[in-house]
Amino acid sequence: MAKKNIGTLKESIPKEKKVVAKKQEIKTTAKPVEKTTPVNKKTANAKKKEEVSITPLSPNVIPYTRFTDFDVMLFKSGKHYKLYEKLGSHVVTHEGETGTYFAVWAPNGNYVSVVGNFNHWDKASHPLYVRWDGTGIWEGFIPHVGHGETYKYFINSTTGEDLEKADPFALRAEEPPRTASIIWDTWYEWQDKPWMQTRHTKNALNKPMSVYEVHFGSWSRGVESPDQFLSYRDMASKMVPYVKEMGFTHVEFMPLMEHPFYPSWGYQITGYFAASSRYGTPQDLMYLIEQFHSSGIGVIMDWVPSHFPGDAHGLYNFDGSHLYEHADERKGFHPDWKSYIFNYGRNEVRAFLISNALFWLDRYHIDGLRVDAVASMLYLDYSRKEGEWIPNEFGGRENLEAVSLLKEFNEAVYAHFPDVQTIAEESTSFSGVSHPTYTGGLGFGQKWMMGWMNDTLSYFKEDPINRKYHHSELTFSTIYAFTENFMLPLSHDEVVHGKKSLIYKMPGDEWQQFANLRLLYSYMWTHPGTKLLFMGGEFAQTQEWNPSHSLDWHLLEFEPHQGIKKTVMALNKLYKEEPAMYERSFDGNGFEWIVNDDHENSVVVYARKGLNPKDDLIIALNLTPVPRPSYRFGVTRSGKWKEIFNSDAKEFWGSGIINSDKVSEPKGSHWKANSIAVDIPPLGVVVFKAI
Repeated sequence: MAKKNIGTLKESIPKEKKVVAKKQEIKTTAKPVEKTTPVNKKTANAKKKEEVSITPLSPNVIPYTRFTDFDVMLFKSGKHYKLYEKLGSHVVTHEGETGTYFAVWAPNGNYVSVVGNFNHWDKASHPLYVRWDGTGIWEGFIPHVGHGETYKYFINSTTGEDLEKADPFALRAEEPPRTASIIWDTWYEWQDKPWMQTRHTKNALNKPMSVYEVHFGSWSRGVESPDQFLSYRDMASKMVPYVKEMGFTHVEFMPLMEHPFYPSWGYQITGYFAASSRYGTPQDLMYLIEQFHSSGIGVIMDWVPSHFPGDAHGLYNFDGSHLYEHADERKGFHPDWKSYIFNYGRNEVRAFLISNALFWLDRYHIDGLRVDAVASMLYLDYSRKEGEWIPNEFGGRENLEAVSLLKEFNEAVYAHFPDVQTIAEESTSFSGVSHPTYTGGLGFGQKWMMGWMNDTLSYFKEDPINRKYHHSELTFSTIYAFTENFMLPLSHDEVVHGKKSLIYKMPGDEWQQFANLRLLYSYMWTHPGTKLLFMGGEFAQTQEWNPSHSLDWHLLEFEPHQGIKKTVMALNKLYKEEPAMYERSFDGNGFEWIVNDDHENSVVVYARKGLNPKDDLIIALNLTPVPRPSYRFGVTRSGKWKEIFNSDAKEFWGSGIINSDKVSEPKGSHWKANSIAVDIPPLGVVVFKAI
């Protein structure tokens, strides 16, 4: 099969450079060329070319290739979106022998070999062969080396530098602090066909999307030891039923790609194609995803194309040159995170990144990618002072190469997987983030609504007696709410580094703090846009998020925390059951202000509208601890109105001020011919629906 579909190096190289591919014909006296002194940079390329033509065959490595001419063309042009099928390590059978094909991109390499336990990490015993076509790819087949073996690439650079690097395309890595790659595969007998066939109905922009954001290592820990991580399979039995009980439609994992430094939360990645080995094997993660799917829950993964760390075994200085990162530190070094920025203008790097995005959607059945730190990619002066950045070719601050990459990424994702979502964490007013690329947009499906988050938390931190002076902070978001497809985030970034937990951001005594948090969530869930809540927020975690510890699950023994959990469950149920809450999330016709100017009483009233007028909802918020009895406001239609949600219900640990059914009266109010008078509880939200 390998011969028929892939061919061999022997069959495709020019005659003058042919090598003997049959193992039995290789002379065992041949030795690989070893570089012992630095190569002059000016003659490096010429010398490397010369050495390629005279490098003798190794008795241990058979010339072999999986690259076709078409693969090479795509790779050079940056359009090869499935590089993970070619580069890396792949167990294959060649001429009747089972072994592993290795391929690594290292154009600045003078000599490249595979080292591992199987050869006692001997850099001289298994040299790879550089391709003749200018790709800079080194490759070869090593018999009898297979699944589970650890390895790295030894690279002697044309500058004379000796490096040992993990495989950028490795599908598994050793558990940190060990850094070697492991030969593995991503074969899995998936049982989630019903989900995959129908997920277009779950991921659509006119469907509810309520996302539970999770840091895997600190959601929960082992019972016997607080330092014991739960495995992917542990989470399948614990997290999946919990997320289902809470009513979230999706779970979002902070990066689960391999990262050596745990406190980076996964955002400093060295193994872009390897699921973190801290929690199990790739197949264990696939099983977890499958279990979410079987429970009707989508899985979103954080993806980090913005930067990578400078660990010695990682992408930085990979072959002794700035291969993956931009050579100029004004574009290639991130001052905030002390990490390195991809060279978005290099075709092969673009292919690496887009291939990686598609890999997780393809091999792991991921339902969406949340792209981290998009703003840092878009602007050349991001976190840089004057003189520390280079303007683009037009003199502007936009990183045109990154803009181009993000557009191509979204086009590739939606072309191959039209039923997923891409979500941008973009904190500026960059225009058209979630607009189609054919209209000049970046092509994302959604964008985090950071302005809403900042204004809303700022407002809720205010003592209610002062909120009337900050009324516009609450109402301002609807001015731009429909300029993008917005997701409302209360993420991990808001509950760490001294920012306090959400419950302790709320003012007042204990009852008021919990009432304020129920009010905040009710406002968030009834506001246009999809939702995201970081773990712990759903039961009012009191301590800041600490990635070194489990969430404080014992808090659920107490009624106030139980009340918050029940509130979130009720809001998710309301969100999924009421079409007015999601059918027009990104359409201004789905929202209407009824009362937005009552700053003296800190009351707002608005309508949410679906495609059918019978589905209209009216939401009233009282943002002070003073009850507002018989508060009259206009309604969108005459008839009977039923209270279908009240954040002050006793089951939520509220005071219990609820409303019976209301019949509209022909009394004009707020530009409406009919109105109702309702009791709005202190620090409470009521939702009415016509019946």
